[in-house]
Order: sequence, then C-alpha cells, then structure tokens
Amino acid sequence: MIFSHERLELRKLYFDVWEKHQNKLVMSEMEKQIFRVIEFHPEYHHYLQTRDNLHKDFPPEFGQSNPFLHMGLHLGLIEQIITDRPQGIQSIYQQLLQKFKDEHTLQHEMMDRLAESIYSAQKNHTPPDEQNYLRELQALCNN
Repeated sequence: MIFSHERLELRKLYFDVWEKHQNKLVMSEMEKQIFRVIEFHPEYHHYLQTRDNLHKDFPPEFGQSNPFLHMGLHLGLIEQIITDRPQGIQSIYQQLLQKFKDEHTLQHEMMDRLAESIYSAQKNHTPPDEQNYLRELQALCNN
C-alpha cells in the first residue's frame, strides 16, 4: 500500500491512546480528543486490544467498516470545526448542533458530506471543493 508508513503511524496513535486509557496514564490534549472519539465507538474497542490489528485491512467489498478511517474522519471534522477551515464550518456546526442536539449523530451526518467531498476530489484529481462541501452542510440546516 502506498501510504503504509503513514497509515501505520496514525493507527499507532489510537493504540497508544487506548493503552494510556487502560493504564490510567496522563494524556495530552490531542490524545484526549482521540480518546473521546474512541469512547464514542465501543464497537471498535476490540480492535484496539491487540496491535495485531495495526496492519488489518477492512475491504469494503467484504462489508467491513474501517474503524480507523471512521475515527479519522471524526478527528478531521473536529479539526475543521476548531480551526474554522473551511471558513464558515464552525458557524454551520453550531446551527446544526441546535437542530440535531446529539453531537455524535451530527458528526456522522457531517462526516458523510466530508467523505463524499474527499472521494470526489480524489476521483477527479482536484482539490476538495470547499464551497460545495459547505453548501452540502448548510443544506442539512435547511432540511
């Protein structure tokens, strides 16, 4: 796989954070954010029990959801909201939070649009269309 080193390093973060949690060790702010995402997903905890899963593939054709990709989308979205990049996403998030009430459910709705934006950019070999992404998110406010 072309991104094997980067993928491995990112996955190690999840395992490191999980181990810190299990051993009740102090976490950095970034690690706390990662743990919060892990905590939202008890269905993925068993993957973090053994580092044998560092190299595990989750082919969509077998109907498996990739827990590391899923948690990574959460973290990417959270970073977008914190940094307000693309500009305006923070405001849209606040509007949507009033509508959805549940932060985790809202993040999943937003992540669907984020994943679609990333997929489209990769397919078309273009940068992500931030304005279209924001329009898609704004449409959630109006539904």
